[in-house]
Amino acid sequence: MGCGSTGIMNWAGPLQENLLLLLLLLLALHLRHCACASVCFPVPEEQEPGTLAGSLSKHYPPPYQLLTRDYLRMDEITGNFYTTENKMDREALCPEERLAEECIILHNAVVGASGDLIQFPVIIEDVNDNPPRFQNGEIHLRVSEDVTAGTGLLLDERAVDEDAGRNGQVRYHLEDSDGAFSLRVEDSGITLVVEAALDRETRDEYQMLLVATDCGPDPLSATATLIVAVTDVDDNCPSFSAGDHLRVEVPGDAKKNTLVAQVRATDPDTGPNAAIAYSLSPRVSERAKKLFSLDSHTGHIRLAQDLRSDTSEELLLKVLASGRGCPPADTRVTVSVLPGAKRELTVRIRFIAEHQDQTVVVAENQPPTALAVLELEGGGFESSSLSIENKVPFALSRQNGRYLLSTSKPLDREMKSEHNISLLAWGTAADGAAVAPSRRVIRVTVADVNDNAPRFLQSAYQLEVEENKRPGRSLLRISATDADGGSNGRVTYRLCDCKPPVFSVDPQTGQLTASRALDREQQGLHLLSVFARDSGSPPMESTATVSVRVLDQNDNAPVFPTPHFVFFVPEDVAPSALVGQVEATDPDEGENGRTALRLVDSSGTFVLDGPHGTLHTVEPLDRETEERYELFLLASDHGRPLALTSTARVTVFVQDVNDNPPKVILPGRNSSCTPVSVRTAASATVTKVLAIDEDSGLNSQITYTVVAPAAAMPLARSPFRLDPRSGNITTAEPLLPKHLGMHHLFIVVRDGGEPAPLYSTVWVNLLVNDSVEPCHLDRAPTWTGTPDLVPFPSKAPICEAGGSRYAQLTLLVGSGMMLASVCSLAAAAVLCRRRRRRGASRREGRCAEEENEIPLRLKDKYYSED
Repeated sequence: MGCGSTGIMNWAGPLQENLLLLLLLLLALHLRHCACASVCFPVPEEQEPGTLAGSLSKHYPPPYQLLTRDYLRMDEITGNFYTTENKMDREALCPEERLAEECIILHNAVVGASGDLIQFPVIIEDVNDNPPRFQNGEIHLRVSEDVTAGTGLLLDERAVDEDAGRNGQVRYHLEDSDGAFSLRVEDSGITLVVEAALDRETRDEYQMLLVATDCGPDPLSATATLIVAVTDVDDNCPSFSAGDHLRVEVPGDAKKNTLVAQVRATDPDTGPNAAIAYSLSPRVSERAKKLFSLDSHTGHIRLAQDLRSDTSEELLLKVLASGRGCPPADTRVTVSVLPGAKRELTVRIRFIAEHQDQTVVVAENQPPTALAVLELEGGGFESSSLSIENKVPFALSRQNGRYLLSTSKPLDREMKSEHNISLLAWGTAADGAAVAPSRRVIRVTVADVNDNAPRFLQSAYQLEVEENKRPGRSLLRISATDADGGSNGRVTYRLCDCKPPVFSVDPQTGQLTASRALDREQQGLHLLSVFARDSGSPPMESTATVSVRVLDQNDNAPVFPTPHFVFFVPEDVAPSALVGQVEATDPDEGENGRTALRLVDSSGTFVLDGPHGTLHTVEPLDRETEERYELFLLASDHGRPLALTSTARVTVFVQDVNDNPPKVILPGRNSSCTPVSVRTAASATVTKVLAIDEDSGLNSQITYTVVAPAAAMPLARSPFRLDPRSGNITTAEPLLPKHLGMHHLFIVVRDGGEPAPLYSTVWVNLLVNDSVEPCHLDRAPTWTGTPDLVPFPSKAPICEAGGSRYAQLTLLVGSGMMLASVCSLAAAAVLCRRRRRRGASRREGRCAEEENEIPLRLKDKYYSED
């Protein structure tokens, strides 16, 4: 079975399982040949998630279910499979097949309505995603300088590329070889070939780049540093420089081991190859061999004995310099011996204090200290004396024919670190002749003591730094000096332990830098303490202050305290009235922080006083026309080169004023008439009064009131009732024949404005009749009551929101009153019938007329119209 073959459907039983294993084995054997290329799916590695990798729809019927989902997901309907977040890395999945062309991953799927199990291979194709890699970043070789051109040096290092095919094939070349080396690449390895003669004395090391590049379509490279050290061979001989012929003079009284001269020869080789041995030529005179000795290693020529010569003479020394396997080089030294004094006092010194190479070492700040005992030597003198020339802080005291040399006061190294004590010895010969005085100089070195603290060039530093500058820039170099020497005078710097660390100082150079960008708005002035400490034991320390003033930059836009200002103003304010105050602040300083305010997108109704930030009206306001205004504020600073701006929103709400009386909509006119049937039941709505108020809030809450012209006509006797909230007019009781006729209701419509409400009036004309034919008044009724209707508003609240218990109580009381009213009405009807039976018709008519009376004056005439 080939690499594209499928399994057999629905295996069951041991026989089927064995057959399945056999088929899978055959599939694995033939996968590399991919016999059925149509079912093999090549997919490049490292694809992005969601990339279409192939489809089973051309080979198998739907539906599809992928069983192996590590790297692919499958659409169950279309059979398309896509890459997932888990990218396929060929080098990780097939590490053993790096040199092979194929990396095959088997996937299992169930296809078709019958659920057939299939297996299909996915060939992961290589992508050039791995550069060559050297195991070591540096490759070291050693080659002798006498190697011949054309010699090859085998390199053990080879680059490894994990990709496959041409992507994993590596080629090499050499860079920066300066023509001294070339590269030869063979199957057996990489060989470094010497192209030119080498000379260690000219150049002892070569550094080159070994570059490995793969053969992919977009080649990737890696480099390793190839360091070739040229080793020395003994190919140079010692030599003296031209003009090395020395001439020296030696006093005739010089002592043994006195250094006369030193000869130097050079050999360009190194190590043992550069070893030089010095010797005197056999042709040197016997006197010269007797008077002088030569150190074979250092070339020092010294006196082999004391000189006691009163005459001049000149001696020639020929010095040879020999190297291994080389003929000796030679130079000449001419020594002139000068005659010595015939009679001279000498000073013999025995040191008491610490001394090095005939030099006395005295610590500074010490009290007077004995340094040495001096003794005059010389024969044939009748008398002698020793004294100190010049004024120096030293003294001589004579004791038993000897002289004690000591300091006369504490020495200060910082004032003078070295003293030369010139001793003058003079005497008188036995024959009375004065002998020329002789001098001897004793050198005194003052050892340092850590007695000086570091001293700053100035105690306080001031500098200005612009904010937001890049950290790490040098701000100031602080310098302190210490008069002490050595480690006592070596100064290091540090800052105080400030938190957080904004600045740092280089401990060696005193260079002050900012460790982060400075922000003037956070801190405009930084005061630092810089400490300078020497390295003495114990150390001494000094302090200087650094004042860092941060200069402002325009890096902050103006800031409003709120992004949205809200103001309320009554609609009846006069023009130019104050609406509110706005402000904006800018944390910058100077012109960068000076802000200007102005309105943008304004309707012209308001004006802003920029310097004071006050908002005023320009024209009268009318809430009923415009109840809200949206404005925008622009705040800008005066920074240079670019001003920064910010915006804020302003909402002005116009508060209502009770300047609109209620407007009656229904009835449309005072002369309108509404017919009401005499058979109308109680609580029936017969008409409605409707009014609107353009104001808002309490100013627009309307109440309806029926007003009686005089106290003689109480409102309770009207058969109609007005709801003060809704304006509905209902029957207070069932209408009877006694209610026949025209009823005029004078209604006052009031709003809830304070302190005085506004009102309108309207007449509601109701004709109680047997029929409900339309009626008409030829003119509106006339009000005969008081003209002042304001004191009569309804005091009832708009909504009576009592508790449930109060509502239940009210319902019970109301029901009781209704029941009592019904009983009273029934009793009145019975009484009326009895009276009618008795023939008292006139009184009954008057009674009916009185009961039918309404609180408002009836119209003299009314007309019914069709």
